[in-house]
Amino acid sequence: MSEPPILRLNPALDPAALAAAYARDGMVRIPGLFEPAVADILARMLEQGIEWDVICSTETGKAEVLDRATVQRLGGAAIGEKLKAATLRARTGFAYVYLGYPMINAYLTGRNPGHPIHDLTDFLNGPEMIAFGAQVIGAPGITKLDAQATLYRPGDFLTRHDDTGEGDRRAAYTISLTREWRSDWGGQLLFHDAEGDIERGFAPAFNTMTIFKVPRQHSVAPVAPYAGAPRLMVTGWLKDSPPAGKPRQA
Repeated sequence: MSEPPILRLNPALDPAALAAAYARDGMVRIPGLFEPAVADILARMLEQGIEWDVICSTETGKAEVLDRATVQRLGGAAIGEKLKAATLRARTGFAYVYLGYPMINAYLTGRNPGHPIHDLTDFLNGPEMIAFGAQVIGAPGITKLDAQATLYRPGDFLTRHDDTGEGDRRAAYTISLTREWRSDWGGQLLFHDAEGDIERGFAPAFNTMTIFKVPRQHSVAPVAPYAGAPRLMVTGWLKDSPPAGKPRQA
């Protein structure tokens, strides 16, 4: 019986070249982040093994996180009204609807003990990933990676914003683990200029990381009603504030 693959970055990555691209463009696209066997395991985990929360924006733009128990307690009609209200607010301001799993909060509170997603949280906040991210963005003080897993269904979206918020955010990132995607299914990570035009856009991909400097105007295009697959990502920020909590013991 073969040993399971090691959760590590792809040894073929060239951090110096990636850092040069980030310094030039304020963003960098990193295909082949993990070795193929590792990427396959992580994708299957998101495809089959996550207890997703419903996440939608409130009137103030904050996240309302509706876990499975809350969804069952409120019922489909009440949840539908919340999602409808968030969608209507998207006409004039910042709003979003998608499924998510709060990886850091789940890790610190002991949610789903023993779940393999906690190994990914450990890895993202371990020395290899922190050193890699710090080198790519040219910020040696990086101490942690905030993280949430996300699933966008048909109709889900995230409107334009610039990630202005906590002062410890040095860059934003996405790790795309979407196996198959057509460009007309929507769901692209879009970057906007001052006139509202699209400067650049990245479709969901497999085993690909994107890092970009914040603040920067960006959005996630709505997923088309006919999209034939889930848009699966891990997203968050590279931060330089003290880490919360401690890694689990092996």
